Amino acid sequence: MTTRALVAVVALVLVTGCSVVKKYTVRDDWATVDRTKVKRLVVLVQPLPDGQEKAAELFARIARRYVNMKRDFLVKQEKFAATMPELASLCGGDEGIEGVLRLSPTMTKQGAGFEVELKGALVRCGDGRESWSAEAAGSFSSKDERLVEVTKTYVGELGAEVEPYVAPAMNVLRPMLDTLPQPLLSEQDQDEKIGLVD
Repeated sequence: MTTRALVAVVALVLVTGCSVVKKYTVRDDWATVDRTKVKRLVVLVQPLPDGQEKAAELFARIARRYVNMKRDFLVKQEKFAATMPELASLCGGDEGIEGVLRLSPTMTKQGAGFEVELKGALVRCGDGRESWSAEAAGSFSSKDERLVEVTKTYVGELGAEVEPYVAPAMNVLRPMLDTLPQPLLSEQDQDEKIGLVD
């Protein structure tokens, strides 16, 4: 192996070794099958991270807002549950939910923060087929100087008990959610999306 090839391999190992996102997959037929049909979503966080309902509510709210701002989905609802609800109970309804963005976080206290493992899946309503899945993990401090204002916002909305979870949730969710595929929105969908970004 040449020196140049060895350096490239070492660089690749270092980059992937430090990455929060461990793996993700998008179905090969996303562009032809689901891209125009799975746009309106509900976020479901299950199980409760660290056994806390408020932490689950925080994960769901961060995910809803981030996906509405950074991806082309229309996330209509955020939900959390200790046990997995039936898919049919999440789909359809007045808001025409077409898919479930399921997030399954596991958090273990470690020092001044948490060890976090997060699994995600975009599940199509009707048949429960996964269009996208991902896994992310890392060790995160409960305090992040870059997220002081964001932390204040979520503490103001959800209460002081969410404070230690904001930075770990933001730091694991953002890179994972950036791997979601983009749906194709019509002009009507784009008008609808304007009202969802808060």
